Amino acid sequence: MGCGRGSGEPPRASAAAGFRVGLLLPESKTARYETFDRPLIERNLRALCPRCTVLYQNAQQDAARQQAEADSLLAQGIAVLILDSVDARAAGAIVVRAREQGVPVVAFDRFASGPVASFVTFDNETVGREQGRALLAALAKGGDPRRGPIVMIDGAPTDPNAADYKRGAHAVLDGKVVVGFESDTPDWSPDQAQREVEQALTKLGARSVIGVYCANDGMASGAIAALEEQGASPLPPVTGQDAELAAVQRVLAGVQYMTIYKPYAREAETAAAMAVAAAEGRPYAQAAVVRQNASGDRVPSVLLPVVVVTRETVKSTVMADGIYPLAQLCGEPLRAACAQAGLLDR
Repeated sequence: MGCGRGSGEPPRASAAAGFRVGLLLPESKTARYETFDRPLIERNLRALCPRCTVLYQNAQQDAARQQAEADSLLAQGIAVLILDSVDARAAGAIVVRAREQGVPVVAFDRFASGPVASFVTFDNETVGREQGRALLAALAKGGDPRRGPIVMIDGAPTDPNAADYKRGAHAVLDGKVVVGFESDTPDWSPDQAQREVEQALTKLGARSVIGVYCANDGMASGAIAALEEQGASPLPPVTGQDAELAAVQRVLAGVQYMTIYKPYAREAETAAAMAVAAAEGRPYAQAAVVRQNASGDRVPSVLLPVVVVTRETVKSTVMADGIYPLAQLCGEPLRAACAQAGLLDR
């Protein structure tokens, strides 16, 4: 369903004249939002609509705050809203309120309830499947993947993406591993993930756990801290997602087994193009699939592919795409690891 305007309302915005774009991101604990998403979306909007103005807010993982931020942006006369929701169901009120004011909403990275104009994300079940496959392969290197328990640290229950990752991982792992402990993690909190892994290690024994599925890199950092504090040696394979700088460095150092790299530039480019099209009242022609959200609305969508990053593939993935400068990634403590991974070859 599109967002229409009444007969007495002004015509759609135009990129030639410029308009205001609202951008709402959910939090900043996960490094990607401020490091990649915000600047990339703003850059792409400037390229498509040089006279447009971006009004930005970050909800810091507070759904009520995000609703207040949306109200503020609507009051400032935005023509379109790019929304990465804190809570998909709660965000439905934002989407409905925007529609009532003739403002289309582009759901970015996380789905939202309500009459969303378009949606761009990565293929999230595939993310979970790839994490599961990588963990299973790492476990198999040490023998029977069922020889000991694994721990599963899933994402925030308010984030529909987290359910997709979890479903994808279980589709690969169920029946092939022994899940000794599993927990959803509010707010994707690394500190909470650390506490959850501490509970798991107390229950299962620090030296008995043979692998840890973590849905993202921030939680992987908490899991690894718990493993190290309780003397797990060697560290079992730990998964992650987002290819954060610290995570890629942990992968190079052999502390974290893998992460998932999402080509953020493509997602941001798509979101910007969707936003301009929606503001101008045009459908986004490249939306190849239709996804149904929790409110039953069928939304034109784009699902982007993802890439597994291990120590062996850092060079051909994040480095090949120029995500991090070599000097930033391979500081002195990691020079030997970077050399072994072929990153210092000239």
